[in-house]
Amino acid sequence: MLSFSRTSLRLARKMVVCVLIAVTPLTTEAEGLLAWRDARSMTQLVAHLDHWLDANTSLARNANAPQISWIDRHSLALLSGSQHAGYGGNPRGRYDPDSAAIYLVRPWDRRDPRDVSVLLHEMIHHRQAVAGYFYCPGAQELPAYRTQQKWLAELGLELDVNWIAVVLESGCSPRDFHPD
Repeated sequence: MLSFSRTSLRLARKMVVCVLIAVTPLTTEAEGLLAWRDARSMTQLVAHLDHWLDANTSLARNANAPQISWIDRHSLALLSGSQHAGYGGNPRGRYDPDSAAIYLVRPWDRRDPRDVSVLLHEMIHHRQAVAGYFYCPGAQELPAYRTQQKWLAELGLELDVNWIAVVLESGCSPRDFHPD
């Protein structure tokens, strides 16, 4: 006579659920969330992200497509006066509003949702350039990080940034303010 423990039965149920999830076709909504992975070129990936931004922000598209380049971390440090996106404390991208260029730090993988979220963040800055005046360049960061966070959350991921630093940067406060 076979005897199963409760733990064995729970494990068997969980395995059945996993198999059902694996073989169940994705819904249209789930397929839409993962459509960025099917992009065969950078142009297709940017188009997909533009579509997502159209649906999830009020920022108008920039009529001119951004120029996208890949650079190393050292070259990124040499760029000045432009905004950057990163996760885990490491800058991973930068937007230069003067040249309408997005710089992505190598290694960068279009199949990695965190890397793609950096591109999305920089595309937000490209749209913000059309939107108009910001009190300071840092004021653009909080909305860009919030939108990047929303995109990652839809994929079940979290954005790893220092929110205190982002909020302080967005506040346009003077640096090293010391009262006399």
